[in-house]
This record gives sequence, C-alpha cells and structure tokens, in this order.
Amino acid sequence: MYYKRIADDLLCFKLETFGAACIVGPKWCGKTTTAIQHAKSILDLQDTDMRDQYLKTAETKPSLLLKGENPRLIDEWQDAPILWDAVRKEIDYRKADGLFIITGSTSRNIKTMHTGTGRISKLRMYPMSLFESEESNGLISLKELFDNPRMDIDGIQTNLSFEKMVFAACRGGWPSYLSKRTSKSKLEVAKDYLRQIYETDICAIDDVKRNPKWARAILRSYARNLSTLAKKATILKDTQSDAETFSIETLDSYIDALERLFVIEDLDAWCPSIRNATTMRSGKKREFTDPSLPVAALGMSPEYFQTDLKTFGFIFECMCIRDLRVYSQALGGELSYYRDRYGLEADSVLRLNDGRYALIEYKLGSKDIEEGAKHLLKIKELVKQYNITERQCPLREPDLLMIITGDNMAYTRTDQIKIIPIGCLKD
Repeated sequence: MYYKRIADDLLCFKLETFGAACIVGPKWCGKTTTAIQHAKSILDLQDTDMRDQYLKTAETKPSLLLKGENPRLIDEWQDAPILWDAVRKEIDYRKADGLFIITGSTSRNIKTMHTGTGRISKLRMYPMSLFESEESNGLISLKELFDNPRMDIDGIQTNLSFEKMVFAACRGGWPSYLSKRTSKSKLEVAKDYLRQIYETDICAIDDVKRNPKWARAILRSYARNLSTLAKKATILKDTQSDAETFSIETLDSYIDALERLFVIEDLDAWCPSIRNATTMRSGKKREFTDPSLPVAALGMSPEYFQTDLKTFGFIFECMCIRDLRVYSQALGGELSYYRDRYGLEADSVLRLNDGRYALIEYKLGSKDIEEGAKHLLKIKELVKQYNITERQCPLREPDLLMIITGDNMAYTRTDQIKIIPIGCLKD
C-alpha cells in the first residue's frame, strides 16, 4: 500500500516545468517509492541481474540507458555518474519537459561535468509527516488558515492520543516502519539508521576517514542541545563526555557531512529590523530532520518520556518543525525562528513567498500556552510600534499567530491566536 506524499504533487509540478526532477533527502525517506508512482519506465542500477551490463553500457554509450517511456526513472544514478550528464544532454536535444526522474543515495560525493541548472530541478523530501502517515486527521489546513485567518476551528479534535504521539515521535517518519508488525521493530528503524550514519555513511559521503566514536558523540551532543541556539564551541565541549578532544575544524567537517546526509538541518534566524540589530540572536537553532534521530542518539524510549516531559518538549518541537517543513513546501514557504537577547521569541516563523507569514510557538501542554501567547502578542506589538516610527519602510504585520500543541482540541483565543493540535494539521 502506498501512502500518498505531499511530494507527489510537487514532483508533478517539477515534471511539468523541467526536463528532469532529482529527488534528494535522507536515506529511507521514500524517494524511490514516490518516484515509482510517477515513472513509466525504470532503470534500476542496483538490479543484481543487470547491474554489470548496465555499468558497461554506461561506460561505452550511456544514451542507450535513457531509452524508455517517459518519465523514465533512473534509480541509484550515483553508481554511473556519467548518466547525470547524459540526462542533461538528452534534455537539451529533445527540448521537452518531464523526461526523467533521478533518485539516488546521499551517502556518496559525486562529481559531474554539469550542475543541470535549468534542466534538472531538485526536489527535497523529508520523512513522513503525521498527516502523510495518517496519524493527523488533517482537519485544519495551513493554506486555508492563511487564506482565511478568521476561519472557525473551535472544537476540532484529534484522535492522536498523547501516548500515540510520543510513540510516533520516537518511531519517526521512516516509511519502512509500515511493514513492521511490532512496536519494538518499528522503533528499531531509526536506531539502525543512525548506526549506519556514524559507522559508514559519514565517511562515504566524501571519502574522508572519520572516527565513528566522534561522529556518535557529535550526534549525541546535537541531541542534548536540540532546539537550542547552542554554539559550536558548546557542542565541542559537550562531546568531551563521550569522546576524546578534537578540534573545532574537525567538528565543522563532521557537521558538514551530517548536513549533506540530511541528518541534521538547523533553523536559521528571522532578523527583521524591529529591534536594533545588536539585540538579535542570529545563530542557528540545532535541529534534526526527524525527531526519532535525537531519541535514538540519546538511547531513549517512549516509556522514558512518560516521566520526563521536559525533554520530550524538545522532541515534540523537532517533530512539529519536521511536519511544518513538509507542509510549507506545498505552500512555497520556509521556516526560521525569532529570538532576541531580551528573551522574546517565536519558536518558528513560517514565511510564504508572497510575503505572508505566521508566528508560531510549540507547547506540549495547555499549561504553557499562556506564556507562548504573550511572546507572540509582544512580537506583533513590536511590529506595530516599528511601523509607527518607520513609516517609510513598514514591516508587514503577522498574518497568523499560532500555538501548536500536543493537546486534543483546537480553538481560537479571544486575542485571535490559533491553538492547534499537531494531530489536526496538514498543508
């Protein structure tokens, strides 16, 4: 059974617009499975029966491997890198869109003669959001909220219980869990994924020998500093509890590799000029691409979080950011965060390409909602005050104020802040 992905519609758009679409993202996030839904012919370079023949053909006349009904899927293209340039050349010759879909591993550093700019467009995929895994009922649409901020959401409920939400965060959005029968085996997917990252892939990405112990220590430190503005010096110092000392240059190399493997993806700062530039925090908020990865890095379980809700709050934020990254792709948006040295913050700022934006806080339970609401209203008031004094260059006021929660019911406060369970949200 195929679970429809938000990337499906995005892939269709790419194929309508460009000669080829290259799907990138973490291993095991479903790139090839999604591509197969749209392909009319397939070249699988890891087909054990045909692999040697395919590779020899690629060496002598790669254009032969491009023959087939379009869109033609070229899976694991990195095994014959010359195919990238062959695809680009074929697109130039045929001057048509939607000819090829390209997928492959992120765990190798591949050099090609041409970037494919203007011919091959990249599509970023993430692990499954709660809506894609059918754990969010999707009764509240981000797009509809932006189009109609006064939309009535009062009383909308989710069936995602707290226990199921915790399990979903620990399990992650890896499609391979769908075939597992037991909870234990579903939780093992992320653990095995992480082991492969620090034991094998972190070296294969650019053929640089790296210490698996150091890689694991960095992942653990990132997990301990999840959703914070921890500086690299802090992470470096923190790793000393798990590994011997290494340099900041070494840390940079490991972090760069983990980013290219789509394991970590930090959140950049939103820095409007509503306060003096010297008061803004512009560092990166440390994030993983899926909440199961910091859980696996720290060796935790769903049972552990039953008695440590404070730590789960950071995991919950990571899960919300993953889902919003998925949903924002369909809206042409991107995520950032706001924080200044006075302690004023918005956990995320979701900005659309038409200028509209939402200020968002993540609060696991209802007792913290009031604090989050105060932050959002204060930022909105700062924008208003800025526009009074800087009339020549006014800032757009936020179109939405939202608090995403782990509770089960949605409602709109009297100050128009939307309280939305993560189990009700979709793009």
